[in-house]
Amino acid sequence: MCGINGIIKLDGTQVDPVEIVSMNNLIKHRGPDDSGFFVKSNVGFGHVRLAILDLSSRGHQPMRYTHEKREVTITYNGEIYNFRELRAELVRKGYAFSSETDTEVILASYLEYGVECLKKFNGMFAFALFDPSKQIIFFARDRFGKKPFKYYWNSNLFVFSSELKAILTNPITRNLDYEAISDFLTLQYVPAPNTGFQNIKKLPHGHYGIFDLKNKTLDVRQYYNLEYNPKLPYSEADWIEIVSKELEKAVRRRLVADVPVGAFLSGGLDSSLIVAFMTKLLGKVKTFSIAFEEREWDESPYANEVAKLFQTDHTVYTISASDMLSHIEDLILHFEEPFADNAQLGNYILSKLTREQVKVVLSGDGGDENFGGYPKHQVHAFNQQYEKWLLPGELLVPLFRLAQKFWWNGMLHHGYVYLQTLKDDVGRRHYNYTSFFDEWSKSKFYRKDFEEIVSRNGVIFSRLVQDCKAEGVDRVLWLDFNSYLPDDINVKVDMASMKNGLEVRAPMLDYEFVETVARMPWVYKTDAKEGKKILKQIGLNYLPRHLVYRKKQGFGLPIKQWIRTDLKEHVREVILCHSGVVKKLMKGPLIEKLLTEHWKGRDHSTKIWALFVLNSWHRKYFSA
Repeated sequence: MCGINGIIKLDGTQVDPVEIVSMNNLIKHRGPDDSGFFVKSNVGFGHVRLAILDLSSRGHQPMRYTHEKREVTITYNGEIYNFRELRAELVRKGYAFSSETDTEVILASYLEYGVECLKKFNGMFAFALFDPSKQIIFFARDRFGKKPFKYYWNSNLFVFSSELKAILTNPITRNLDYEAISDFLTLQYVPAPNTGFQNIKKLPHGHYGIFDLKNKTLDVRQYYNLEYNPKLPYSEADWIEIVSKELEKAVRRRLVADVPVGAFLSGGLDSSLIVAFMTKLLGKVKTFSIAFEEREWDESPYANEVAKLFQTDHTVYTISASDMLSHIEDLILHFEEPFADNAQLGNYILSKLTREQVKVVLSGDGGDENFGGYPKHQVHAFNQQYEKWLLPGELLVPLFRLAQKFWWNGMLHHGYVYLQTLKDDVGRRHYNYTSFFDEWSKSKFYRKDFEEIVSRNGVIFSRLVQDCKAEGVDRVLWLDFNSYLPDDINVKVDMASMKNGLEVRAPMLDYEFVETVARMPWVYKTDAKEGKKILKQIGLNYLPRHLVYRKKQGFGLPIKQWIRTDLKEHVREVILCHSGVVKKLMKGPLIEKLLTEHWKGRDHSTKIWALFVLNSWHRKYFSA
């Protein structure tokens, strides 16, 4: 796991190594073990290394590789879990290797298979490869977006990096992307390819690009799309056995390392199952959890119970509001895009303290997206199962609208949004099934000129889902794999962990595992009452029933209480700042009312947190 950078100039000037080193220095947290650069005329690559495989200097990057007088150079971030099998295949074809790294295998695979090499890799990766014989830069990102790749391009300059802040060391005009900001206010993250900055993009997951140095063209293409059909005709009992075997294989693949490997353990079903399989394969495992003083949010007793069950070497770290106050400004700067998933603090502190003991951890990320584990999935399942009998939403909308004038209730508003979208496409429904700013909240809060700008392109999920061939609830799961997972979950984990030089691996995002689960009929995964049905059946083979079927809690923070106490004055000052972007885009009196109502007891914490993050981010990246 590492950090990558690059500059390609097309204006006749050469890349100065100092420019690459400057970019490296800004992301050195991603690779504290080594750094390097490669410059050839107008092409420059940079790299910072977190050594996991072949800890020797043979793993130094950027790395050159030559086969039959053809040389290519790469800067690469990630892990290819099946690199040893690919290496053996390439050796039989006449390729030679001088290290035990997966980096060499990527280079040789490209020379043998071209861009089709991407379909052979099982792993998480982002890389850029310079092929001087073809005068191209070939760059790519893994299937589910575990590793980031951001870039800027105009007619004379192409710059890329693992982190946007390194791109900004170059002469780039900063302009706000209003469409991205509007999507952020609903989703708590900016969906790809946008970043919040005009002209700076992130390569979508499952995509690659060819930058042609001769013709000065950039061509970005998709190489992977998760398919949910055809379904496999297995019984529920068969699926329990199949998923168990596939998950164990995915865990085993992620134990390959030349450094110690541990696990994040929240006490939830997903991470507990990962620890169960790790214990089966390794024996003694180091596990790490966080705790809160607020009992309503504290899952550490469950994690402690799982740790005791599997006799792990368990460490728990307690997080308080003072931690948030101490770190939040630095985290907003570090995350570099508007990002309001407040679990980022928990991930950051857990990663920081975990790194003191291990260099690699496994996580349970992907369980909810694979098996329909979120409450919104049950709502979609309810729609699918009972759509014939549902009354037209417009008959009850006036009643709900009237009720909200006299009696405020969060669930009442959710019901209003549910009815408004009942007959809409699944993309628009999924976009609005959120506790942030749905379309009707936006219409209420937005200034007219801002609303006119962002309403031109419609709802991003409605556009996305047009490319989905799945049916029923599978369309929603597909949307999660093409939005929430790569642009929120994976961003949160990558940025928080790599800030501390910690590598996180997610077995439930193994593409072979995901493809197998995708071919399972969705009725085995979720229904109107329960999510993760098959996974819970598997869990009963390893965990006590009360842990498997306890209420889902999530990995968020008690931000509702903290905004009323320790964070109150700081949040108020940032949101109500007259020079901030929030008051330029939204109606000031309504923002003040939102804050006042929250102090008095109504829960507006998610909206307030999104506004706080937006103003803080804008202040750090766009203020003079």
